[in-house]
Amino acid sequence: MDNISNRRAVAQPPLYASLLPVALLLITLIAIICTSGADVISGYSPYALLGASALAVAITYLYRCLNRKRIKLGFLRSAGQILPAVAILLCISLVATTWMLSGVVPTLIDYGLATIDPTFFLVTTCAVCAVISVLTGSSWSTIATIGVAFMGIGSVMGYSSAMVAGAVISGAYFGDKMSPLSDTTVLASSACNVDLFRHIRYMMLTSAPAMAVALGVFLLLGLFTDTAPAVKSIEMIGHLQHTFNITPWTMLIPAFTITVIAMRLSTIATMGLSALAGFIGMFVFQPQIIDALMPSMDSIPHAIGQVTSILWNGSSLSTGHGQLDGLVATSGVTGMLPTIFLVLTSMVFGAAMIGTGMLSAITHAITRHLRKRTSIVGATVSSGLFLNACTADQYLSLIIGGNMYRNVYRRFGLEPRLLSRTMEDSVSVTSVLIPWNSCGITQSTVLGVATISYLPFCIFNIMSPIATMIFAWTGYRIRTVAARLSTARA
Repeated sequence: MDNISNRRAVAQPPLYASLLPVALLLITLIAIICTSGADVISGYSPYALLGASALAVAITYLYRCLNRKRIKLGFLRSAGQILPAVAILLCISLVATTWMLSGVVPTLIDYGLATIDPTFFLVTTCAVCAVISVLTGSSWSTIATIGVAFMGIGSVMGYSSAMVAGAVISGAYFGDKMSPLSDTTVLASSACNVDLFRHIRYMMLTSAPAMAVALGVFLLLGLFTDTAPAVKSIEMIGHLQHTFNITPWTMLIPAFTITVIAMRLSTIATMGLSALAGFIGMFVFQPQIIDALMPSMDSIPHAIGQVTSILWNGSSLSTGHGQLDGLVATSGVTGMLPTIFLVLTSMVFGAAMIGTGMLSAITHAITRHLRKRTSIVGATVSSGLFLNACTADQYLSLIIGGNMYRNVYRRFGLEPRLLSRTMEDSVSVTSVLIPWNSCGITQSTVLGVATISYLPFCIFNIMSPIATMIFAWTGYRIRTVAARLSTARA
């Protein structure tokens, strides 16, 4: 019996050793930010992640508890969740290129500059992204499409890119969280055995105040930000209309995308069809752009080669306005390759933490001493943030977190919907705030803003875990199941 218990004891490294790879990663990234600035963190993060992964494996080997089968299972589990993001990133790069060259984004920028009051721009951006995300159920699709257009409009109006990105992300993630079409919302409710719509209604208690705070902050930022004079917007509109055919017909492309999303196709299929619609729109709505980018199309192979070059390498247009030239330039698939490398190294780190048993050791240490409601919810929130950092993927974090705390909540008579709401408040909306998480990597690349830069302006994402902690402390609308509570005490 003693031998069996001893074997179990060495099945994974001790807690202090399990924390070392996470500590190394955080210390390295903090040092990079302090010495070189936040803008370069995405370039160094892959190597920091690989170094932390190697340390995890080395420590496990030194403690003689390295298990090849467990490493393999950890890798398969991490890869199964993160690898689909690579295909989505490739599709997003194609959407960004085709929507720009087909005139969708320029048309949205033109209409936005002409109709949106600069003072209320951030509030409008947050609200519109929230509505679209509720309808589509996808924060990624919302940010990659309408979010990119808002980035262009905000830049012209004089707002910092970090502010606009924060407004876009706040709205998109609120809508994603509240949508019954959202995969993370469905996953969180199912992982905790809670009815989907009951889960959404319960989330409104914390999400509505968090969103109200976000809208209030964005209103104040708009009131106290010196926006660009109207003449600058008029000048920009003139150059846009000179370069692109600004027509409402281009809105058929986003309308088609929304229709596809409503059909509940996969994200990859949706983004692929959206890119295809944008590609067709390039030739239908912007023939002059095609003539400028592909001057010689004397044969089909030559034409295919030029089109492939644009989609792969991106494009640049001369509009006669320096700021506008930067807005309408595209980076193509090659611009997404560094992001894909970062996603893959994040996958390796997640696999190392899971496969070495270090993540299990840390989570066990967190949950074994929990006794009271506030501490249980607080531990769930902390674990959500920690899992987002360790697994680099919100889906894995939701699954692991649900499994970690399901019995804890049951043992102390806390409702499953409290667990599902807390997991959403601490995992789904905070994943975008971590530079090496797949969500943080993607949105940073799509919006062209470093995660550390936009983080302070993601008001809703920051307020959500705070709101859930306040509600746990006050006990408002939190019921306990007396029978289970008495059983646990007995």
